[in-house]
Amino acid sequence: MAPPSLPDWVFPPPEGFRAEDLDHIPDLPAHTELIDGSLVFVSPQASFHTLAVDLLVAGLRRAVPASLRVRREMSIVLDADQRPEPDVCVIAAGADHGPEQTFYQAREVVLTVEVVSPESRIRDRERKPTLYARAGIPHFWRVENESGRPVVYAYELDPATRVYAPTGIFHDRLKASVPFDVDIDLTEIDTL
Repeated sequence: MAPPSLPDWVFPPPEGFRAEDLDHIPDLPAHTELIDGSLVFVSPQASFHTLAVDLLVAGLRRAVPASLRVRREMSIVLDADQRPEPDVCVIAAGADHGPEQTFYQAREVVLTVEVVSPESRIRDRERKPTLYARAGIPHFWRVENESGRPVVYAYELDPATRVYAPTGIFHDRLKASVPFDVDIDLTEIDTL
């Protein structure tokens, strides 16, 4: 019996994939990211990941001003070979260009949120924040699982160095004034 043939996209071009390639590769698995010109496939997510994303999306939607929108699992073009997909992002209201849109530009994004999974912890803790900061995204939150409860690490971009500086660590309640006033009871994850 002959081995199954592999799709062409399994073999990257010599220069790596480009951000626009993600919209044209047939049968690409959902939530595929582009990091450093390479395709990154997402493993099935644990229940904590889904619940934390749901909790943050609901809390952020209650808090965002009319000039902003909350989106989950939409990719962001950072440059030609970087198109990660944060778990949650907050975008300018004008960034929505219709129901067929598949990505946002970095300049349209105010906040990215990554909920750390065991298989993606280095990407979520190190590589993606570095890429978001270099692209000029003003705010980044990293969410960790601490005994089934989310702990949110908040960062703000230093525009001179293009590096994130920590602004707070939130255990039971996420209460912040930037990028807008937000107050989320993180213990509500227990009721979801």
